[in-house]
Formats: sequence, structure tokens, C-alpha cells
Amino acid sequence: MTSLRRALRESLRAIPDEAWHAFTWLGDSGLLLPLAVVIALWLFASRRTWPTALLWVLLFGTGSLLVLVSKLAFMGWGIGSNYFNFTGFSGHSALAASVWPVALWLLASRARHRVRIAAACVGWLLALGIGISRLALDAHSVAEVVSGLAIGMAVSGAFLALQRRRGHPSLRVTLVAASLLMLLALRDPGTPAPTQDLLEQIAVALSGAERPYTRDDMHAGR
Repeated sequence: MTSLRRALRESLRAIPDEAWHAFTWLGDSGLLLPLAVVIALWLFASRRTWPTALLWVLLFGTGSLLVLVSKLAFMGWGIGSNYFNFTGFSGHSALAASVWPVALWLLASRARHRVRIAAACVGWLLALGIGISRLALDAHSVAEVVSGLAIGMAVSGAFLALQRRRGHPSLRVTLVAASLLMLLALRDPGTPAPTQDLLEQIAVALSGAERPYTRDDMHAGR
């Protein structure tokens, strides 16, 4: 198992960090949180799909809250696991697995069922790649990435399964594509949102600690 992990890390490091940084940006909260809002707006645009929009808001909000609480719990109170090297769910992985499958599924909403499922699978594969990029950049541990992907896949999978009872949305491809391109154009590719710094400030304010608890603190037993 150790040799397998070593081989995996060496293969990941063969790709330049610049490429990983560019790819991991597709899971950045500065891009995916606005996209999650846009998905809700797409669905709220038609009265027939209001229940589907509410379902999306509920599921995505629940998944995002789990990630948020896990990060604040660690940074503010040191609640994590040294054994699993766990400091909170990977936000990039969770957001990517939540948002991209649904966004691409809606992009193909007027296509046949098989095409829509294929589009969602592309989104899950994209999320997996983003999770791998977090490992390549040493931003997260395996436990954090896997658990983050699990949360995101639960959100998107539950949404896609449950929405079928509420009327299948049929959105214009041009509308969805234009919205996606606009979001990509408005963001500076490769520039991460200041989410981490903001969460650290909130955690310190809530816990009363002098500074955020870190992974190094956990490993050192502090």
C-alpha cells in the first residue's frame, strides 16, 4: 500500500504545479458558489420547476453547511483526526461533485435521457480530477478529498434522482451555455477566492482562540 501511494504521488508530481493550479480552480468557491446560485435561478425561472429549484437549494445548502462546519470546527477548536490526517472536508471536492454534474446535466436538459446521464457522469469525472488536483498540490489529505467527493456526489446524486418526481426541467442550451461562459469570463482563471482567510477569521472570532488551529498543530499534538 505504501509503495502504491508513493507511486501515485510521484506520478502526480510529474505534472507541473501550474497545470494543477489551473485545473483546481474549476473547483474554487469563487466560481462554483455563484454557479450554484445560477442553477437555482435557472430552475426558478419556470414556475413548473420551482419545486426542483427548492430541492436544489435544500440539498446544496445542506452539503455546503457540512463542509463549513467541519472547517470551522477544526480551525476554531481543533476537532479533527490525526490518524486520518483529517482537518475538514475538502471544499473544492465537495463543491465540484455537487455543482458540475448538475450544471452539465442541465446543459443537456433537452437531450435524451442517456445524453443527460452521460453529461452528469462527465461532471463527476471532472470533480474526481479536481479532487486529485488537491492531492497533487498537497492542499488536502486523501481522507479529506474522498469525504468531500462523497458529500458532493450525495448532493448531486440525490438531486438528480429526486427531481424526476417533480417535472423534468427543459432549459435552452444557449441560456445555460451563456451563463456558464459568463461566469468563467468574470472570474480570473487560476485566482482563488479568499475563502480560507475568511473562514479562519470566523473560526477565531467564534472560538476566542488567538489564532486558527492548523494541521501542523494537530500533528505536533498541540
